Amino acid sequence: MLNKIIKNYDQPQRPEVRVHIGRFAGIVGIIANILLFAVKIIFGILFKSISIIADSLNNLSDTGTNVITVVGYTMSGKPADKDHPYGHARMEYISSMIIAIFISFFGLETLISSVENIITPQQAQEYTLVPIIIMACTILVKLIVAIFFTRLGKHINSDTLKASALDSIGDVFATSAVVAGMLVTKYTGFVYTDSIVGILIAIYIIIMGIKLVIETANKLIGEAPDDKFINSIVSRIKDYEGVLGIHDLVIHSYGENRCFVTVHVEIDADGEIMHSHDLMDNIEADFLKDGINLVIHMDPVSITDEETNELRHKVQDIISALSGEYSTPISMHDFRIVKGITHTNVLFDVSVANECKLTDKFICDELTRQIQGINPLYNLVLTIDRDYFSVRFGEEEE
Repeated sequence: MLNKIIKNYDQPQRPEVRVHIGRFAGIVGIIANILLFAVKIIFGILFKSISIIADSLNNLSDTGTNVITVVGYTMSGKPADKDHPYGHARMEYISSMIIAIFISFFGLETLISSVENIITPQQAQEYTLVPIIIMACTILVKLIVAIFFTRLGKHINSDTLKASALDSIGDVFATSAVVAGMLVTKYTGFVYTDSIVGILIAIYIIIMGIKLVIETANKLIGEAPDDKFINSIVSRIKDYEGVLGIHDLVIHSYGENRCFVTVHVEIDADGEIMHSHDLMDNIEADFLKDGINLVIHMDPVSITDEETNELRHKVQDIISALSGEYSTPISMHDFRIVKGITHTNVLFDVSVANECKLTDKFICDELTRQIQGINPLYNLVLTIDRDYFSVRFGEEEE
C-alpha cells in the first residue's frame, strides 16, 4: 500500500524519498493522536474519568513529538546552501534527540507519579465497563501506530521514527496499566496495580529513552562508520584494474545517505599518468552514482626498482615483528626511497589504532634503530597515522 502512496518507496537510499517517508509517518502520527485525544476527552468528560482525561492529554502531547518529526524531516530535506555546504540532513538527528529527551522525561514523570501514588494511595474509583472498552480500543490503535513507525523506521534506518515507535509503545503500556488498574480496582478494590505497573513501564521507557539519546548524540558527535560499510568500499575500490592498494580511508557522514569519503589509492609509478588519472575519475564517478561523494588522492608506488622492493620487504618484516611482539595491529603504506650520494631518505607511513599503547616516539625510535641497522646511511622520515590524525618524524636530508 505504501508503494502506491509514496513515490519510489522501494528506494529509501534516495534522500528525497527518505524525507517523504519520514514526513508521511509524522503526519499519520499527528492524525492518529488528535483522533485519540478527541475520543478520550469526550468519553472522559461523559464518564467523569480522571484516568481517561489524563491519558487523552498524553495523546495531545504526543502530537507535539509528531510535529517535531515532520519539521525535522522537512528541514533535513533542504538542499545545501552557502552556510551549510553539506546539506541539512543532520536535522533528523536533532529531532531524534528532542523526541528521545521528551520520552525520557515522560518516563521519569510516570515513575515519580507512580511512586507517589504508592506512598499516598488514591481512593478507589468505581469504573463501568464502557470506559474500559474505550481505553482497550485506543490501545489497539496505538499498537498499530507503533508497528507502523517501527516498520518505516527500519525501512529508512531512522532514529527519529524508532523514537516515535518507542513513544507509541510507551503509550500502549501506559494505557494498558490504566485499564489493568480499572479492572483490578473494579473487581478487587486493590488500588496499587496501576502504580506498580506504572513503575515497571517507567523504568523501561527511561532506559530506552536514554539509549536513544546516546545513540543520537554519537551520530551528531561523529561515530566510527560501520565495519561492513568500510569493507564494502575497500573491496570495491581494490576490484578496479590498476589499483595496487589503498590506505588513509576517511569517511564523513552528514546525515543518513549523506556520505563523503576520502582515500589514498596506490598505482604503478611507471604507468601512464593520464591513464591513472582517468581511472581515479571513473572510480569517483561510479561511487557518486550510489550517493557517495568520493575524493581520491593518487599515490604512485615503485614496483620495479629492486633496491626499493628489497628494502620494503625488510621494513615490512620489521613492522610485522613489532606488531606481534606488542600484540597491536601496525601496518605500513606509501613506502618510497630517495637516493643520494651520502645517504638515502626512506619515507613511509605507519598506521596504528588510537588504542595502541605504544607511543609515537617509541615506534619511531625502534624503526629508526632497526632500519639503520640494515644500512647506517638510511635516513628515516616517518609519518604515524592514528585513525584521523598524523604525526611526522624526521626530515628529508639533502
